[in-house]
Amino acid sequence: MARRVVLLVLLVVAAGAAYALIGDFDALGGRLLDLAWWALPGAAGLSLLNYAVRFARWQVYLRAQEVVVPRGDSAAVFLAGLSLAISPGKLGELFKSYLLRALHGAPVARTAPIVLAERVTDLTALVVLALIGVALYGVAVPAALASAAVVAAGLVVLAWPALARGLIGVVTAPGPLRRLRPTLLEVYGGLAGLCRPRPLVLATAIACGGWACECVGFALVVHGFPGASIDLGLAMAIYALTTIVGALSFLPGGLGVTEGSMTYLLVHSGGGMPAATAAAATIVIRLATLWLGVGIGLIAMVVCDRKVARASGGA
Repeated sequence: MARRVVLLVLLVVAAGAAYALIGDFDALGGRLLDLAWWALPGAAGLSLLNYAVRFARWQVYLRAQEVVVPRGDSAAVFLAGLSLAISPGKLGELFKSYLLRALHGAPVARTAPIVLAERVTDLTALVVLALIGVALYGVAVPAALASAAVVAAGLVVLAWPALARGLIGVVTAPGPLRRLRPTLLEVYGGLAGLCRPRPLVLATAIACGGWACECVGFALVVHGFPGASIDLGLAMAIYALTTIVGALSFLPGGLGVTEGSMTYLLVHSGGGMPAATAAAATIVIRLATLWLGVGIGLIAMVVCDRKVARASGGA
């Protein structure tokens, strides 16, 4: 019950943020009713394709870390993580490590780097897509460069063991945190291995394919409104960049930040889309991406809970 209440509140906040940007409820409602019937299911289908592509990356990571899990259980755990996309920076997805340990005894120190590597390569892929779009259309160049700089700095830390271990030492210097140092160092070792040049490029390429599907879905939604259009490259730039900004805000699901920046860029780039149409397109694509994933993740979480109960003899 508490989870449902939280989700409802977050959905209201997201919708309210978009509404506040235009201040015209009637216009927004009218535009939502104008949406072509095929736009929402089309975008949702492309989101499902994104999840399938990223699941393939998850499987590659499991093999790299020598974690043996039946494919059905692996899929259930992966999908359960989608329900935690509304956690700050998606770090709640580390719960997948607990599920793998509970189901198959996989050490958290071996699986946590996989979840972190997913986040690293997701951000890297989104930066690549955003920079391609920004180079073509020149929108939000400072934000794109700043995002790229943040991701590049993170990759430098990962590639520089002395710096990374030094930072871990500083963070865990206070007495209560000192006992976490060995675990964090072990997790860093696994993450650094997954982020070596070859696996980093492979995983980022896979992620680019997955996130490109949602960029196409975003363009599809815009074209679903009568009189609205957007070039695919511009849609890619806006969707990727606003997703990055939302992730780096560390707000749950990037709520408010992602919606606000997406609506703003739709209105102020590419010829100037009407505010009501921009807000409506933002709401629809967030339903077809973020909230679709959360819904699927909650179902998968129930499945995983039952699997864990059976595995522990509680069922």
